[in-house]
Amino acid sequence: MNKRFYIWCGFLFTLLACNMNGFTSTPTTDLLATLAASTPLIGSPASPIESPTSAFNLSTPIPLTVTASSSTIQPKGQIVFTCQIFKVQASNQICIINADGTGFRRLTKDDTKQHYYPSPAPDGKSVVYAAFRDENIFEIYEMQLASGNVVQLSDQIGNLNAPEISPNGKSIVFKHSNGFNNKNLIWIMDRSGENIANIPRATGWDPTWSPDGKYVLFASDMDGVVQLFTIRANGKELHKISNLPAIRGRSDWSPDGKYIVTYSGETWKREIYIMNADGTNAHILSPTGGNSQGASFSPDGQWLTFTSYYDHPADENGCEIYIMRIDGTDLRRLTNNDYCDYQPRWGP
Repeated sequence: MNKRFYIWCGFLFTLLACNMNGFTSTPTTDLLATLAASTPLIGSPASPIESPTSAFNLSTPIPLTVTASSSTIQPKGQIVFTCQIFKVQASNQICIINADGTGFRRLTKDDTKQHYYPSPAPDGKSVVYAAFRDENIFEIYEMQLASGNVVQLSDQIGNLNAPEISPNGKSIVFKHSNGFNNKNLIWIMDRSGENIANIPRATGWDPTWSPDGKYVLFASDMDGVVQLFTIRANGKELHKISNLPAIRGRSDWSPDGKYIVTYSGETWKREIYIMNADGTNAHILSPTGGNSQGASFSPDGQWLTFTSYYDHPADENGCEIYIMRIDGTDLRRLTNNDYCDYQPRWGP
């Protein structure tokens, strides 16, 4: 009897083991349903990303997957961007559009000069941008949106771009280089254009302010491979915060200071990445295949705008302005032109 009992137990154990092996998950075919999932950069799903040196001590761990607070929240504000209406970089212009896709208009009027890297003021009443003046000289300008009046803020100090007004409205950070050594530095000046100085130790480009105005985030190759760094305006507390392959440049900080978005990848294969403010938990957020770049948070922190080629893949004039929720869902195209629209920045 004991022998028969053990034979039956063995048979039942084998049967259960076979059935357990049959339970496998079926991957979803819905792309949007998988956007919020973490995409590891290298290795297996269990391989953690190396944590870089951080300037921040977060009191509460931030979840890996970011979710929008409500699907009923609709995009508000205005988005400024570079519009290549003549299909030639030397004649780039600055354009603006409402976040719902209405109200598109061109802001700059000089067809003979290149204008690029626009950024809205914190109050949404003006836009700063860079424009060509002479060889190796790009100046920073500020335009009042209501009147169209333009003020030149810099005066022949070099090749300047990517200006951004500080959250308190008093200062402008920007990238400086010259025609002699092409060294990229992060500089700062009063909003009036006075008291210009470099930020010590800040070698890089595409600067952006932290929401509290205490730090500047920028891209740099000072440590070899291009990564993101943060630094105080006085040059103290320099930290590398990212560990991504082939970071390109322009990034942004969420209004609550919790997250950073950037873009990374090979040519025509770039994606938007989101990470915690200390650089941890980096993962792809954009729907793949769009060659997505240059994301910017909405003022309420619930949306992102960025450049992508979803509707015109591999077309050099096919980049358009898109928006999506911060969990990667609800992708929407705002522009639909036969020329490139890029470098978007979202303001109130």
